[in-house]
Amino acid sequence: MPRAAAIIRAGGLVAFPTETVYGLGANAFDAPAVARIFEAKGRPTFDPLIVHIADRADLIHLFTEAALADPRIKLLADAFWPGALTIVAAARHEVPGLVRAGLETVGVRLPRHETALALIRAAGTPIAAPSANRFGRLSPTTADHVLEQLDGRIDAVLLGDATEIGVESSVIALDADGPARLLRHGGIPLEELARVLADHGGIVAAAPTAQPGVPLQAPGMTESHYAPIVPLILAATEFPAGVTACALLAPDRATLTHLEGLAVAAGATVHASVALSEALDPVTAAAHLFERLHELEAALIHRAVPAARIIAAPYPEGGLGSAIADRLRRAAATPQ
Repeated sequence: MPRAAAIIRAGGLVAFPTETVYGLGANAFDAPAVARIFEAKGRPTFDPLIVHIADRADLIHLFTEAALADPRIKLLADAFWPGALTIVAAARHEVPGLVRAGLETVGVRLPRHETALALIRAAGTPIAAPSANRFGRLSPTTADHVLEQLDGRIDAVLLGDATEIGVESSVIALDADGPARLLRHGGIPLEELARVLADHGGIVAAAPTAQPGVPLQAPGMTESHYAPIVPLILAATEFPAGVTACALLAPDRATLTHLEGLAVAAGATVHASVALSEALDPVTAAAHLFERLHELEAALIHRAVPAARIIAAPYPEGGLGSAIADRLRRAAATPQ
């Protein structure tokens, strides 16, 4: 840990585990270091970063005094921090513009993972950290996933177990007037956020994407995101026409069996198949979503199957399932 913290203080990049996915961190107040994140990931500068802190007292360095007067910050922090919630509010001018993508706001999260917290404390600074992957590709839930995409591009990786939650944090914006807005589905379901905010203006879901080239309000809002190299197609009721070789992903065992039947009836060769859980279980499914997609991608690439596709059954909405459904929709939106 001392070596990783020294790298952060010196302007370097360190990948580290959190309870959601692995993050790629730099000193949040070191603009050149933050620029290295964008370079390593191939990330467009209109996509803001989330700043990770180890103590709620650090908010005074990131949010304006007016933003901190909003009682919803304490309400949400009491309910969900440390944990998988990012709060977006008005930023202090000291927060580099690159972190904010030029916006007047910044997203902040206090993670629950002990390794992440130890790194932030040892570095002595809030750490800006998106997911530790190439932009738009599958999120990393293991150190091996990080190295597959970023080896040679970053300075260090802190080793840890596979991430617990498996999908990114939920992102909620607190505007000066009006209800809170959910900018990204994630590890805290919308229903839980709505319960906490019911007596404080409630919460609405924001538009899922932004216009091309316009700064995003939060990470993960591009139409195409979280995508494997092998094209992914969502198949709700019918097997996609023209697909002759594939790997299959389904929410549960029963749905996978049905999807396998559709593939066989269509004459497609199934090279690999997996259910996210035996019975429908969003917690287990979220924890394994990106891991299973990495496995299916690797299986098809290893076999060098021409024109292969990953065929996925949509995940039911509601609770944590909404975050899973969101990731699959965005993965499927990548141009074929």
